Amino acid sequence: MKHISVADLMTDEVVSVVPDTAFKDVAKLLAQYGVSGLPVLDDEDRVVGVVSQTDVLARTVPAPHPAQRSTTPARPLTAGDVMSAPAVTIQAEETAADAARLLTRRGIERLPVVDEEDRLVGIVTRRDLLRLFVRPDSEIRRRVTDEVLTEVLGVPRGDVDVHVVDGIVTLDGRVELRSQLPALVSLVEQLDGVVAVASHVTARTDDAPAAHAGRHALPW
Repeated sequence: MKHISVADLMTDEVVSVVPDTAFKDVAKLLAQYGVSGLPVLDDEDRVVGVVSQTDVLARTVPAPHPAQRSTTPARPLTAGDVMSAPAVTIQAEETAADAARLLTRRGIERLPVVDEEDRLVGIVTRRDLLRLFVRPDSEIRRRVTDEVLTEVLGVPRGDVDVHVVDGIVTLDGRVELRSQLPALVSLVEQLDGVVAVASHVTARTDDAPAAHAGRHALPW
């Protein structure tokens, strides 16, 4: 079965900056595009850091009192000065579940998506991942029928009825072998967008090993 990948959810048109981008320009881009963070790229489009709203706000402090100002002009801040580095990134072929775990573990809002050479190809956010939980019931039903029942378990069409309402999958019908029952539930539960599974499926044949297989009756 095909799990939803980061490539399926990411935005491939990404606003980015370079380390030399002026601090004020970074702030303007964040406000202009309504994003919470910008990847910082080197000359070869490799992600070297991320500058976020938090990074910008941390540098937005009141100007010092005139008596405390240095006589030496300060160098203007740049994206390279305020960015968080090294950047936390993910590759496009990783699963959406992997991205969600990484975002949660690191406590961040976005992940730059990179190719095998760490070049930027997109960005995925918490909002993108939320789309997994609002997948159409019709799409979930199709995946249960086509991928789980037909492709993986080889169950003939029509043997199991699949009903999906608000992500809750109800299964009714019969499969050939009893050993297929736990696999059926487990595979459906793993599908993106599935909230819960209620299975009323039974089996025609009990292929479980006999509890007393190989034992011989004692002579007394």
